[in-house]
Amino acid sequence: MPGPAPPTIGADDPQACARVVEILLGGGTVVLPTDTVYGVAALASLHAATGRLFELKDRSGGLPVALLVADADQARTVAEPSGPDVTRWMAELWPGPLTLVLPRATAAVGLALGGDGDTVGVRCPDHALVRAIAAEVGPIATTSANRHGGPTPDTAAAAAAALTGPVDLIVDGGRSGTVASTVVDATWGTWRVLREGAIGADRLR
Repeated sequence: MPGPAPPTIGADDPQACARVVEILLGGGTVVLPTDTVYGVAALASLHAATGRLFELKDRSGGLPVALLVADADQARTVAEPSGPDVTRWMAELWPGPLTLVLPRATAAVGLALGGDGDTVGVRCPDHALVRAIAAEVGPIATTSANRHGGPTPDTAAAAAAALTGPVDLIVDGGRSGTVASTVVDATWGTWRVLREGAIGADRLR
């Protein structure tokens, strides 16, 4: 028999930010809306919490989890901008649906985010609640709220149900889109698109 459904709070509830902050600081996981698709999130600095993200996604630790940040300044605490293109994108396309893969800053070397450990994906989302949460707790480890390789649900309840187990809180922001962020690897100064998403290559140029 499945257990009880996780508690749900509306994204427009005045207590939503405080509730999510409490859960994340306690090592929990949250399904939350972003400006692209629903994500499942944990506090990046807690290894057990980020490990739970891989379990919920049924996903290999070889595939990295990105970080959502409050602003470009917070991004620079975990990643090293690697050229004028990156600086321009942060200024012109953030907040927005662009994930940048960059060399990890020294402070982020110990974060358990999967992947090679040398790089990190960072994004400043165009979603005020998520940025407010990141401003309170620091960078948030977040991946799309769906089973690895499966479709991306567009409602909070469906996103939570798609995971392998329960999260600690669901934040309902209404129906979301199903197009994820564009992912650009700019690790070495030159760049290449790893995933086509909401921002096309023409805007990057």
